[in-house]
Amino acid sequence: MAKPVVAIVGRPNVGKSTLFNKLIGSRLSIVDDTPGVTRDRIYGDCEWLKYKFLLVDTGGIEPYSDDVILSQMRNQAQIAIETADVIVLVCDLKCGVVASDQEVAAMLLKSNKPIVLCVNKCDKIGAPDPDFYEFYNLGLGDPIAVSSIHGHGTGDLLDEVVKYFPEPSEDDEEDEEIVNVAVIGKPNVGKSSLVNKICGEERVIVSDIAGTTRDTTDTFIENSYGKFNFIDTAGLRRKSRVNDDIEKYSIIRARMAVERANVCVIMIDATVGFTEQDSKVAGIAMEQGKACIIAVNKWDAVEKDGNTMKEFTEKLSNDFSFISYAPFLFISAKTGQRIDKLFELIVYVHSQNSMRISTGRLNEVLAVATARVQPPTDKGRRLKIYYMTQASTRPPTFVFFVNRADLFHFSYQRYLENQIREIFGLDGTPIRFIIRERGEGKK
Repeated sequence: MAKPVVAIVGRPNVGKSTLFNKLIGSRLSIVDDTPGVTRDRIYGDCEWLKYKFLLVDTGGIEPYSDDVILSQMRNQAQIAIETADVIVLVCDLKCGVVASDQEVAAMLLKSNKPIVLCVNKCDKIGAPDPDFYEFYNLGLGDPIAVSSIHGHGTGDLLDEVVKYFPEPSEDDEEDEEIVNVAVIGKPNVGKSSLVNKICGEERVIVSDIAGTTRDTTDTFIENSYGKFNFIDTAGLRRKSRVNDDIEKYSIIRARMAVERANVCVIMIDATVGFTEQDSKVAGIAMEQGKACIIAVNKWDAVEKDGNTMKEFTEKLSNDFSFISYAPFLFISAKTGQRIDKLFELIVYVHSQNSMRISTGRLNEVLAVATARVQPPTDKGRRLKIYYMTQASTRPPTFVFFVNRADLFHFSYQRYLENQIREIFGLDGTPIRFIIRERGEGKK
């Protein structure tokens, strides 16, 4: 049985994101006093009593606004409402009931979904402020007084929400493994367009304005290739371009998205080519040991001849030499070109990142490699590698037991890495080496 979905909605700046963060117990959604900060739907797992559910934070609903971004935010909120099992309408005690609250309430009543009315910013403990009772006029039943900052009343709110859930079944089996895919890159390379194309709906806001996506957003996809969670991230900018707190939060969020991911799709713009910022984005994924694919987007907009792709690949291979294990894929998020191939690659590099190799097979390869190229020496002392074993996966991490760690030079490590890749593949994933001197760690 799928988890119930609870959408938090309301007009801008009533504290929806603060409440969202309080309920899920982390700062997943950006919180700022600027109206309209939360633009896309943000998802987070939540648990209360015996119930587990998905909580959705939405951008503020402005019923009368003609602003392009605000209009799209309203559409995003509408999508969240349509997919929700329960809706929490958040209002602001300090502002009282305003015309926008009444319009939003009327819109929600048309949805025929269960609605829980939350009056936020009731920060005083004890009897509610007299203005609290004004919210009965919205016709949504008994309002619940909450302070999202201090957490007062959140238990009462959740008690009311879970009343609308079906009883959880003990027979439910856990879903098969979902591959988390972070779509990362500098601003305006088409990350949101790719996610939208993949899922076939306007799941995240798309705009030609660089930096439209500020939060990370999760999109769950199931198809013939498996189950995936696509994490669309804010474009990563040079630090000098980060002018306000919201952008700083977005960069932190993007880094967190990479941490959550199994696979990173690093998007670059074919019409612009490689930039320094692309290397920094790729570096984040590499440092965190993630399986990687370099997706060259907007390939449909490039003028081509018979050698264009070959020449482009050769140049990119040189530019991305530090992450040489990552395969290239030329795509178009606009037309859907090679999207099926992207899924194939995601599954493949994830399997490579998760590969486990037996100690016996590893040492067979080690014996052949060291016989072919002798380990280095220094002042009459030769490096001896007694044996190696795999310590972990994601990324594949190998431990070498040696006589002297200082003799295990980087160049010889690179040679052994190449030998391991030649035999076992390990495409699309970094490899980690841990060097242990014999007897190290023993007293």
